[in-house]
Amino acid sequence: MNYIDHIQPIHLDILKEVGNIGAGHAATSLSTLLNRKIDMKVPSVRVVPFTEMMELTGGSEKEAVSVSLRIEGEAGGNMFFMLAVEEADRFIQKLTMDDMFTFHDREVQHIGFSAMQEMGNILSGSYLSALSDFTHLKLQPSVPELAVDMFGAIISYGLLEISQYSDYAIVIDTILTELEAGDIETVKGHFFLLLSPDSFPVIFEALGAGYNE
Repeated sequence: MNYIDHIQPIHLDILKEVGNIGAGHAATSLSTLLNRKIDMKVPSVRVVPFTEMMELTGGSEKEAVSVSLRIEGEAGGNMFFMLAVEEADRFIQKLTMDDMFTFHDREVQHIGFSAMQEMGNILSGSYLSALSDFTHLKLQPSVPELAVDMFGAIISYGLLEISQYSDYAIVIDTILTELEAGDIETVKGHFFLLLSPDSFPVIFEALGAGYNE
């Protein structure tokens, strides 16, 4: 049986709770980094087929900005934080006060690239830390990597391992909201959690949710 068939609503509820705890930590860190009030929420966690996952950022050929890392330790897999280029541009323009910045121009070594990698590092690290705290598992992130490319090209590496066993991924929706001087600015992104098949029972059993073959 496909391992994804074992995932129940309680599992997704737990991942959402873990996500919101991680989001709280990330919001605090981002608020300090930006010197602005940042709120972050995880409105939903879903299991989606790869074809639908591709459409979440506008299709496999849509250019996206990604910060990815490899999860190692007692459970393994890959995590990707993705933003459409337009969303990433808007966020970094606000951060650097440079309205001309764009990720489309990769020839210029702008501070915005480092800022985006740091933001992805904070978000991914906060989520993984919350997951590790909940499960009491030793989970180590690799050094995050920034990529600007077509979504299909970016995600293909993470799909190589799990595509042998499934056509599904876990999607953790993310909304970052900046509250400043009465204005509300929202950036919407997605975490794509591609766990290796043998990591599912390890994680869910550690969370206290049954995962029976």
